Amino acid sequence: MINRRKIAVLLICLLSSATLLAQAPAKYNSAQIRQKLDKLQVLGSVLYVAAHPDDENTRMIAYFANGEQMRTAYLSATRGDGGQNLIGPEIREKLGIIRTQELLAARRTDGGKQFFSRANDFGYSKHPDETFNIWDKEEVLKDFVWVIRNFRPDIMITRFSEQPGITHGHHTASAILAREAFKLAGDKNAYPEQLKYVDVWQPAKLFWNTSSWFYRNNWGKMDKSRFKTVDVGAYNALTGLSYSEVAALSRSMHKSQGFGSTGSRGKVIEYLEQLEGNDTGDIWTGIKTSWDRVEGGSAVQAEIQKAIDDFDPTSPEMAVPYLLQALVALEELSDEFWKKEKSAEIRELIKACMGLYLEASAEDFAYVPGDKMKISYELINRSAIGVSVKNIYLNEIRATDQNLSQTLEENASFKLIQEVTLPQSFDYSNPYWLTKAGSLGMYTVDEQLMRGKPENDPAITITYELEVEGIPVEYTSPLIFKRTDPVDGEVYRPLEITPPVFANIDADVLLFNENVAKPVEVTVTSGQGQINGSLSLDLPDGWKATPASFDIALEQKGEEKKYTFSITPPKKQSQEKLTALVTIDGQPYNNGLSRITYDHIPVQGMYTTDAASLIKVNLERKGDMIGYIMGAGDDIPNNLRQIGYEVALLDKDQIVATDLAKYDAVILGVRALNTLPWLSFKMSELLKYTENGGTLIIQYNTNRRMVTDRFSPYPIKVSRDRVTVEEAEVRMLAPDHPVLNKPNKITKADFEGWVQERGLYFPNEWADEYTAILSSNDPGEPARDGGLLIAPYGKGHYIYTGYSWFRELPAGVPGAYRIFANMISLGK
Repeated sequence: MINRRKIAVLLICLLSSATLLAQAPAKYNSAQIRQKLDKLQVLGSVLYVAAHPDDENTRMIAYFANGEQMRTAYLSATRGDGGQNLIGPEIREKLGIIRTQELLAARRTDGGKQFFSRANDFGYSKHPDETFNIWDKEEVLKDFVWVIRNFRPDIMITRFSEQPGITHGHHTASAILAREAFKLAGDKNAYPEQLKYVDVWQPAKLFWNTSSWFYRNNWGKMDKSRFKTVDVGAYNALTGLSYSEVAALSRSMHKSQGFGSTGSRGKVIEYLEQLEGNDTGDIWTGIKTSWDRVEGGSAVQAEIQKAIDDFDPTSPEMAVPYLLQALVALEELSDEFWKKEKSAEIRELIKACMGLYLEASAEDFAYVPGDKMKISYELINRSAIGVSVKNIYLNEIRATDQNLSQTLEENASFKLIQEVTLPQSFDYSNPYWLTKAGSLGMYTVDEQLMRGKPENDPAITITYELEVEGIPVEYTSPLIFKRTDPVDGEVYRPLEITPPVFANIDADVLLFNENVAKPVEVTVTSGQGQINGSLSLDLPDGWKATPASFDIALEQKGEEKKYTFSITPPKKQSQEKLTALVTIDGQPYNNGLSRITYDHIPVQGMYTTDAASLIKVNLERKGDMIGYIMGAGDDIPNNLRQIGYEVALLDKDQIVATDLAKYDAVILGVRALNTLPWLSFKMSELLKYTENGGTLIIQYNTNRRMVTDRFSPYPIKVSRDRVTVEEAEVRMLAPDHPVLNKPNKITKADFEGWVQERGLYFPNEWADEYTAILSSNDPGEPARDGGLLIAPYGKGHYIYTGYSWFRELPAGVPGAYRIFANMISLGK
């Protein structure tokens, strides 16, 4: 009998590829089965390395994973937390969650695996030295080595050059780290604490995946003759797609970045410059990628070849006896790594060939430790192969009091109901890298075995002990929740383990600009039935709340109740954090409830402490009514409401100059000119509103794919200039301009405490009608004067600004509010 725990270890790789937590159980057609049979005969591995979600070359990944059938993975140094979001208001950690899931969706499409380091994407960086000053270089390097030792690639490929100044500092840093990790992974003296879990591993070759793009302004014409080449544009008849078409589908998963892509057909050449390893022949010369690399592997190879030779797409179950013998032969091998990898592949193929369906679903998608749970199992063998069920386990809990010994008759469904009580020791399903506070440059992950993983392990794992034609075969899968939607049909969702109660402050920023009390709402949500306790606020010194607490009682799971406190600020300017606390039977809980829901990724839950920025700022404002046109997504409308403005969200039908006259200012959200096609014919109305006496504020846009170049009354040229150092000096070029004086006197103190950056995509050319208000620059660079441009136009004012208000206002930066209020107040 094969040991159950041993096989579980074989099936769940130390750094496994993305578990399809929200996906239906895999159902493979015969073309997919045939591809997987071919892949069984390939024992080669490729690791692609870059810095962010979207940096990976999906054509290369799709080609190596599907064309050459190699184990292929992408190591992204970061989760993309510091970028922008084209599909919603989420930024920072929540954006990192979205982009993590988009990468996993991309890998499900192109066939790769996904890994990460603990590096935090703190925003744009212009030089690797700046990057390494914020990342803990040694710890990120340690993570790169850890991934290499776990995944054991034969070849590594970097996306970027190691030469500073060509591209993003994170990009360059990822290439530098890749080469250093390549050299260290095989050294037993490097990070010996990892060797408790893994062996050293030395990849054979390291390449840079270069292109003519890198040669634009740097080294002259690209001499393509000195590089190794790979044609990644081949057509795969089993999929009906070229690898370039597969890559386009994969890249289109990066929806928060607007990277929808159209696939190409025909030859596509990728260029590889070899950086390390034997430089003879092609990229695979000298590397064994068949069963010849494993002692005793010929016996496994022979059985797999029989399965391939006799494969009948109309009766794929005919391959099962050969696969079972391959599995038996595999157990005799001494190479534990390839035993683990190929065992998982063979077992999955056995299941696919039989049409074996194994599913366990819960009645709800969320549970609290200690809850009672009812689980429904459905098992069906859709083949003539003999299968019997011996045991089913939920983690270590057996589904029945005794062995099942249940035969799965051909195409006859076997169902079982199990009731269990969840142990109190279960961890919450919060993203593991957010569980502990990190730094600006690094996430804190103490547990070695979690490092590198793209996401949490399944909240609950189901293990099925089977016998297939008398041979023990074991499967594991996540416990899931599914429901029937009247429109979408069968909908799957990841199972979550949550706290018993949540407390959410109904604003990310609470801004006080007067010495008077202000109401603050807290929403309490029950994670289980019968919640009784008290709700209070954890206030900093000098702040007061009335009442001090509320008694709370929620009877049903999912029930919400709102409680309103009155908060009085101190007299002096202050910037603090506020949390809400629910106490039940003496146990305090400060978890907030946040769920991220988009159609292209699984629902994501986040249960970190809910903290609001509590700000007392000396601020005056003029005007009351704001019209706001949402672009790619930001939270500025809610931020402006915090300082007393009435903000109306406008759509294209409301953009008529005469109707806009009631607004003291009309503001375009971030990247509106990149994302709203209708602005191409509505800008004339906005400019007419300005000419008639309104104030029009346009926030940053990228200079690519603008829907119109007629967005300003006088010429402006948007560049890629940016100031990435948030502490960079800001100089006042027009100190007497009203925007720096009325109604708030702006000083250098108003530029303190900024986050991530000063601004981005500043104009670098503009007409004489504009006044440049501010100047800033990163160290060693020329002054960037175009971040805030103001011009009178008719009776009104036109403002173009690349400063990152969309980051500073949600972060509660007092000076940002004061300056923004002055922009709105122009002409009042």
